[in-house]
Amino acid sequence: MQVRNLTRGTLLATRAELARSFWARGRGLLGRVGLQPGEGLVIYPNGSVHTLFMRFTIDVVFVNRQDRVVGLYPELLPYRPFAGAWGARYTIELPAGAIGATQTQIGDQLQLAPSPH
Repeated sequence: MQVRNLTRGTLLATRAELARSFWARGRGLLGRVGLQPGEGLVIYPNGSVHTLFMRFTIDVVFVNRQDRVVGLYPELLPYRPFAGAWGARYTIELPAGAIGATQTQIGDQLQLAPSPH
């Protein structure tokens, strides 16, 4: 799927995976060696993350039920015990630098859409 920032007219991810099952949400990015530019993981439903046992730095975006950004953690380092945002319904994990590159800010309107084939 794609993750668009409608407010800024930018793409946060062109190839995001959706983690909806209990196991997929729990696993998250554990065991991976990194995310390539354009990749991401949408964890739904979810309001907090940790980076314990992760091998790389990520950007994390917390989004509410109206698809508005309610929390941002740019360049969240490995082995952090908690990151979250009040009112978050889902979380988007992205390669480090994606928040800055897309100029994403609190209050921005996002859209999740199927990736074009």
